[in-house]
Amino acid sequence: MSTTSTRWNLVVSSNTDTSLRQFLASESGGKKGDLSRFVEEAVKERIYDLTAQAIKQENASRTPEEIDEIVEEALAWARRP
Repeated sequence: MSTTSTRWNLVVSSNTDTSLRQFLASESGGKKGDLSRFVEEAVKERIYDLTAQAIKQENASRTPEEIDEIVEEALAWARRP
């Protein structure tokens, strides 16, 4: 986790809460901070997946050659002094 934190108040079903807490207890003994770390990792993964899906949809009409050109252009920009 980053050095600064924000507190969230979340509402989940009792079944989800129980299942997650049992999972965390079986994986790491249910140490302090496990729930926060799990939620943060899950949110980051979901954002990554949704972003990747959006990019795939955006590029669905492009040819592999066009995508290669775009990637090369971005790499050239990133490598410039």
